[in-house]
Amino acid sequence: MNRAPFGSGEWYHCFARGIDKRRTFVDRSDYNRFLGLLYLCNNTSTIHRSNLRSPTLFNLLSMNRGKPLVGIGAFCLMPNHFHLLLKEITDGGISAFMQKLGTSYAMYFNMRRNRAGNLFTKPFRSRHISDDRYLQQVLQYIHCNPAELFEPGWKDGRVKDLYILQKKLLIYPYSSFGAFTDTSNVLGKILDSSIFEIETQFSPGKMLKEALEYYRDVKVTP
Repeated sequence: MNRAPFGSGEWYHCFARGIDKRRTFVDRSDYNRFLGLLYLCNNTSTIHRSNLRSPTLFNLLSMNRGKPLVGIGAFCLMPNHFHLLLKEITDGGISAFMQKLGTSYAMYFNMRRNRAGNLFTKPFRSRHISDDRYLQQVLQYIHCNPAELFEPGWKDGRVKDLYILQKKLLIYPYSSFGAFTDTSNVLGKILDSSIFEIETQFSPGKMLKEALEYYRDVKVTP
């Protein structure tokens, strides 16, 4: 899949996996660091996280970061890859954001584990979202991604209990799904407010149907 050219005001599904499919998020600290960077790296100036006295995730998401590079519509972090729904709002914003995000997280990860080199495969992959129907499918696909942790056969249509699966997806702590259903969820600060203007249904059956349609269409294999 070749990277799509990025047009102003357009949405894109962007994703990357660890080199050799290695695990890129090992523990809660790793996940929270990346979530904080989703917010901090989304700006046109430089913010030095090391200068913060109390760099908790809540404190990071409460910062005034300045003008954003992109609009973030959804996200999901998995053990060896991540998915983002991004909108280009400044010229070159998506490329600049993804470079800042990947570099910042790799520096943290490498320093913590005494390793060197790239962490994610390059270049990151992307797909242009051409219409609202497609946008719905991508939203559902991103939010259903953790289903493979609970129901490994979901991409083949095998799910034991749809409602139990939806509950697990809702409480998965490294996805934006909870922010769509609970306005008090702090992770909502990462998201562009325009995404909430889109009418989205979160019934478990519809979610999986939309997600599977997208998965089978593009054969997303991070």
